[in-house]
Amino acid sequence: MSAIQDVLDILDLEPLEANLFRGRSPQSKWQRVYGGQVIGQALVAACRTVTEVTQRPPHSLHAYFLLGGDPKVPIIYEVDRIRDGRSFTTRRVTAIQHGAAIFSMEVSFHGAEPSLSHQFPMPDVPKPEALPTEAELRQRMMAKLPDPMRTYYQRERPIEMRAVEYGRYLCEKVEGDGFHVWIRATGSLPDEPAIHQCVLAYASDMSLLGAALIPHGLYIFNNEIMAASLDHAMWFHRPFRADEWLLYVQDSPNLAGSRGFARGLIFAGDGTLVASVVQEGLLRQRRAKPGAGGEADKTA
Repeated sequence: MSAIQDVLDILDLEPLEANLFRGRSPQSKWQRVYGGQVIGQALVAACRTVTEVTQRPPHSLHAYFLLGGDPKVPIIYEVDRIRDGRSFTTRRVTAIQHGAAIFSMEVSFHGAEPSLSHQFPMPDVPKPEALPTEAELRQRMMAKLPDPMRTYYQRERPIEMRAVEYGRYLCEKVEGDGFHVWIRATGSLPDEPAIHQCVLAYASDMSLLGAALIPHGLYIFNNEIMAASLDHAMWFHRPFRADEWLLYVQDSPNLAGSRGFARGLIFAGDGTLVASVVQEGLLRQRRAKPGAGGEADKTA
């Protein structure tokens, strides 16, 4: 529970002035701020400027990562109230550090309306209860994991993940080009729907870009790859709880020019499609330095 409580604390931004908020980052050993944290905090900032956000929740967001965030200093979120319409509300959020914009996001809000309805069916995959827990995976795979992933798994984390094709973590050959991961918050969340949307926005950046490496038999933590998110878009379709199991279905239609394009569908346990996500990210192969005996170029 402490890890997810830390996330809730991080998402609880400090109001500085009208339309101005301050967020902090966990003091971990990461050199850059986790992208999902900035997405979640920016969404919180936008939500706090919308009257009756429960009746008019966010339905989409479109974001760009401009500079790597510095975890050692606070992030200032400035909200531009672009429009308050009869049906839709629009906000632009800029995240600022060291006097420069590091992130920009637009969020649209819309209340529920009666309408036609359809959705893609949820894939038929094993339920999370039939998959190894993270503790079981650690025992089974820890010695084989690359160092960055081993460090990642040893920390207490706010989002539990149970991968169907967990062999992909080890770059094993697994049939198909998709990745199916069950996710949920590791503790109970407040009932406020916006909290669940912000937590899911936080979690949506965790594994998506790695889908673009699946056709190449690699994974995001592979030492051969330098990865960074470039943009992120998300649509909320139906109500859900982020502290209940959600299936994150991921694939990648394209990787070219060192830019990988990945997309995801998120289903509730009963098969309801609750959200969709797309992301483009930088995926560079590290180049060996001349005369370094094949040592990877850490500055690629």
